[in-house]
Amino acid sequence: MPALTEWRVPPANQPRASEYGFDLDRALASVVGLHAIIPPDAFSAETLGTERAGNGVVIDDGLVLTIGYLITEAESVWLHLADGRVVEGHALGFDSVTGFGLVQALGKLDVEPLPLGNSAQTRVGDRVVVGGAGGRTRSVASQIVAKQEFAGYWEYLLDEAVFTYPAHPNWGGTGLLNERGELIGIGSLQLERERDGKGEHVNMIVPIDLLKPILEDLRKFGRVNKPSRPWLGLYSTEIDNRVVVIGISANGPAARAELKTGDVILAVDGEKITSQTAFYKKMWALGAAGVDVPLTVHHEGVTFDVTVTSTDRFKLLKAPKLH
Repeated sequence: MPALTEWRVPPANQPRASEYGFDLDRALASVVGLHAIIPPDAFSAETLGTERAGNGVVIDDGLVLTIGYLITEAESVWLHLADGRVVEGHALGFDSVTGFGLVQALGKLDVEPLPLGNSAQTRVGDRVVVGGAGGRTRSVASQIVAKQEFAGYWEYLLDEAVFTYPAHPNWGGTGLLNERGELIGIGSLQLERERDGKGEHVNMIVPIDLLKPILEDLRKFGRVNKPSRPWLGLYSTEIDNRVVVIGISANGPAARAELKTGDVILAVDGEKITSQTAFYKKMWALGAAGVDVPLTVHHEGVTFDVTVTSTDRFKLLKAPKLH
C-alpha cells in the first residue's frame, strides 16, 4: 500500500461535503488505515503475503471492522488514525463465509464509531461514498451499479454482493456509506466488467447485514460458533458452464486427493454441476467440515470418481497471538 501522502483519489471522483445530508468529514474520520504483519510460515502467507495493508472502520469503542484477508493469521496489526497516531491492534476474529474480519484496538482510538445501516434497503442507482483512510481525498463518490450473486474462486459465495462504480483504488476494508452516513458494507475486491464495449473497474462490497447475526460470536470466540462448512482447498473458475480447477492449495484436501490444475469437476455426489454456485451449494449441503465429498472429475480425456475428505480451513490457520 502506498504511504498515505503518496496518492489521492482524482478530484473529480472525491465526495464533496455539500452534496450529502450528513457530516461527511466526521463520518470518514471513522475509517482508519490498517497494516498487518503475518509470519512467513502462515498458511495464507503464500497467497496473501506476509505484509498486508488496507482500511478498517470503527464500529464500536475500540472495535474495527475490516475485510478478513487483511488480518488472517496476523501476528501484529497496526491502526493508523487520521491525526497521525498509530495504535496497536489485535486480530480478534475472522469469518470465512462472509469475509469479515474484526480488530480490537489495544490503545485508545478516540474515534467516533460509524452506525450500521441496512444494506438490504439499498437500491441500484443509490449514491454512496466508498470511504478510505485519510478522509475525502482518499474516498470515492460512487453509486451502486449492481446487487447480485458473487462466486469467488476460493470456495466463497455471497447470495447478494453490492457492486459500486467508480472503483476505489485501495479498496480492501473500505467503508461503504449510504446517504445517511451509515455503514452498509466493507470493500473486498476490485473487478472488471464490460459496459458499452469498454472495460471498467468496480468494487465488490460485502453487505453489512451479513455481519449482524455473527458479530457477537466474532467478538467472543473469534469465529462463528457453529460447525464449519467443508473446505477442499481448490481454486476454480467457470468456463462455458463447466467448473475448471485453476489451482490447488498446498497441504489442503484436494492436494492430498491428487486433484490437479485443469481438472473439470462434472458432478458432486452424483449430481451434475454446471456452475461454481451449484458446486459450492451441493458440496456444503453434504454436511459440516470433515464430510467426504464425492466428485466426478474429467482430466485429459479420462473421467473418474474421487472422494475428497473435506476439512475445516480454520484448523490450518495460525491463531493470532494474544497481547
